[in-house]
Amino acid sequence: MTTAVKNLLIELFVEELPPKALKKLGEAFAAVLVDSLKTQGLMGEGAQASAIATPRRLGLHLTNVAPKAADRAVQQKLMPVAVALTAEGQATPALLKKLASVGADASVLPQLKRLPDGKAEALFLDQLVPGATLAEGLQKALDESLAKLPIPKTMTYQLKDGWTDVKFVRPAHGIVALHGADLVAVSALGLQSGRTTRGHRFEASTPELTIESADSYAAQMREQGAVIAGFAERRAEIARQLQAAAGGLTPIDDEDLLDEVTALVERPNVLACQFEPEFLAVPQECLILTMKANQKYFPLLDAAGKLTNHFLVVSAISPADASAVVQGNERVVRPRLADAKFFFDQDRKKSLAERVPGLAKVVYHGKLGTQGERVERVRAIAKAIAGMLGGAALAADADQAALLAKADLLTDMVGEFPELQGIMGGYYARHDGLSEAVAFAVEDHYKPRFAGDTLPRNEAGLVVALADKLETLVGLFGIGQLPTGDKDPFALRRHALGVVRMLSESPLTRQLRLDEVIAAAVPAFGRLIEDPSAKLVDFVFDRVAVSWRDVYTAQEVDAVLALRPLRLAEVTKRLEAVRAFAALPEAASLAAANKRIGNILKKSETAVDARIDAALLQEAAEQQLAAALDGVAPKADALFQQGEYAASLRELAALKAPVDAFFDGVMVNAEDPALRANRLGLLKTLHEAMNRVADLSRLAS
Repeated sequence: MTTAVKNLLIELFVEELPPKALKKLGEAFAAVLVDSLKTQGLMGEGAQASAIATPRRLGLHLTNVAPKAADRAVQQKLMPVAVALTAEGQATPALLKKLASVGADASVLPQLKRLPDGKAEALFLDQLVPGATLAEGLQKALDESLAKLPIPKTMTYQLKDGWTDVKFVRPAHGIVALHGADLVAVSALGLQSGRTTRGHRFEASTPELTIESADSYAAQMREQGAVIAGFAERRAEIARQLQAAAGGLTPIDDEDLLDEVTALVERPNVLACQFEPEFLAVPQECLILTMKANQKYFPLLDAAGKLTNHFLVVSAISPADASAVVQGNERVVRPRLADAKFFFDQDRKKSLAERVPGLAKVVYHGKLGTQGERVERVRAIAKAIAGMLGGAALAADADQAALLAKADLLTDMVGEFPELQGIMGGYYARHDGLSEAVAFAVEDHYKPRFAGDTLPRNEAGLVVALADKLETLVGLFGIGQLPTGDKDPFALRRHALGVVRMLSESPLTRQLRLDEVIAAAVPAFGRLIEDPSAKLVDFVFDRVAVSWRDVYTAQEVDAVLALRPLRLAEVTKRLEAVRAFAALPEAASLAAANKRIGNILKKSETAVDARIDAALLQEAAEQQLAAALDGVAPKADALFQQGEYAASLRELAALKAPVDAFFDGVMVNAEDPALRANRLGLLKTLHEAMNRVADLSRLAS
């Protein structure tokens, strides 16, 4: 092997990998290889990594890889001098044993260094450690990568000897490892590296490909093997072909589906297909879901976002005449669509109201009863929330929607496609002749289902959605089913974030207080649960903190949430106000003073009242502070009451000079009890004035 820096290729050839895991497997395999080679000093400056991931291979192409890492000078601590040397300065047996363990002997004694090590001295040995060869480094990197691979489920298979068992995600059949054109000797999973691999299962020009060099790999795989090896490149090619084949229509936007089909084919060929127009009478969500989930097709939408009877399929083969492939896919999808139409027709023979009694036979939770009992609790909570918001019409719509919201769980369509719960309820509500307000509320009551999802579209929907999430949270917290660590089987964190969004973003519900809506939900459970209100408020505020720390600093978030603003709609305004205040030149000094005041008040042996006796203000500095506070506090308070939080905090900037002067010239804990109490009262008044919007002490560094 020459000593020149060259590009490296490593490919592990396996049987078909699980498509939903392929992207993560490919990224992890390459990332660990790169990190390990870099740590070992085998990667050159500006090295570029390209991950390889197809249904039958994982790999990496890496530029600027050295055949051997540079030697490293290291200083190794041996042992304390008192243990290493005798009184005459001779090496002890312990030292000689230690030297032998690091590959040295007594001949290096003159080279040892005595250096301070804490309160004593120790002996140190300077050594030149040879750098790893590429074969050694790549072997170590490959072992680490395979050990850390996020395999969803391992398989156990036998090697060709018929005795040796190997565990891996899928049986492996070959390893290619090339540094430039040179073979790198590594082994893994019972295989030795070589330079041969296989291309496309059906369309490769030859059964086996001999890879000439690391840099010829991509071209050889594409031209001889009929394989686009890079996951990102193959994904981009599928996206390009989808747009080209759409014929003016729009392929459904689904990143997960695009990832999955990229993991299913080694060289994509997008083909246009269609189904009978009469199937469009079925709700498009049903048709789209069955085509995506069962067939991995891309439905096509028109300019208005409506489903058409055209769809695209990503084929793994590219025959000269694709008509048989097109007809085969059209034939396969037809029974799926017919099933959806049958379910839809059958479901509409029975109204949602007729299905409600059946919910009494569906267990919701062993300690919380049936879905029927749950529906009654959601109705009671929705009625209480509607009462807070006012309006008999709203209460009536919300009650009807809450009664019917879970009925579609008993339909054939939702039984086949659970993802359509709520959506199908909306369609069936309209078929039953119910108002659009109720239909929208039934359809939207699960919203927001995920981060970035829209809120319910109407007032009744907001009330029922809020009631539904509160019923889940209060009920499960009330029986002690709290999330732990990364385990959250009932998605309570997601439900809490949904409550936060509705209470903070919707004009209708933003007037509601968090503690009030939780308290309104508790009575619906009777004696079934312990009151979880305090724990649940804490839990929701934890979710608020987590969600806002991506936008604001931890100090800003802590400052606002320390006051527990129970109208969550105020949190954003307060955060913006605190950020603006923190940018003022006076902010740091006032935050530090606020923290100091808080500590003084905590240490007071008696309760402190926010009262000031002007007759007891003896020092000029305390008189000036009291006067400044008299001028600033009413203005700041008035702005706070108007919701002008940023302006309220700006008023406090005028207090910097008198506050600094007070602490420079006034002894708070005076010997005279009356003076001490008055000065503490002054500080308590100042503390309350400063902390209306947020706890400003949290901004102190």
